[in-house]
Amino acid sequence: MKRLTLADTAAAIVSLLILTAAAWIATYGPETPIPVHFDAAGQANRYGSRYELAATLAGLAALNLLVAWMTGRQAATVADPVRRKGLRSGQWLSIIIMGAVAVFIGWASLGPAAASGVSHPGGSMAFLAFILLITGATLGRVSPNPFIGVKTPWTYKSRLAWDRSNRLAGRLMFWLGAVGLIASPFIVQPAGLIGLIAAVLIAAVWSGFESWRVWRTDPDRQPF
Repeated sequence: MKRLTLADTAAAIVSLLILTAAAWIATYGPETPIPVHFDAAGQANRYGSRYELAATLAGLAALNLLVAWMTGRQAATVADPVRRKGLRSGQWLSIIIMGAVAVFIGWASLGPAAASGVSHPGGSMAFLAFILLITGATLGRVSPNPFIGVKTPWTYKSRLAWDRSNRLAGRLMFWLGAVGLIASPFIVQPAGLIGLIAAVLIAAVWSGFESWRVWRTDPDRQPF
């Protein structure tokens, strides 16, 4: 039987907190419609009930447990300590992101936007930049897994392609996150948020291309 680690325990606690928040919202949340989706300018363009928000958070809690459990189980079966450490890094990254996303969803629907129907894009940009910063600082150390990282056909066929493409993606995301956090209070919105999203898409394409380039020249690659 797999022994529970600190990361496993943290995943359970974070999921329990999210589920508790979901239960509270379903029981005591606003009975009037609340904003559940926003356009790029921060204007609410869809409203839902407290039960929809609670169900979204409950699903996020379940997803957090699933990803953490499967990643932790994979780490427990790996003999290589370096790869095991990399899988644990991925597990922690997943927990942090899931927890942060849950907080952001709750704040976006129940915070100031609940009354005004407007969420400032600068806050969304700052949140996205924070996620990029945390992801970028960790991604280069994450070992191959089914959930987190640059997952292309070539990274599954070459460990070198996985390592190099994820290191590149990590560096790009880290610096995009750092610049985004600094710029979010000052840059004109929603241009800043849209620009950051576009930069993330470019970084993703670049990292995917890097995985193909490295796989093509890797003498130890697996053929298709």
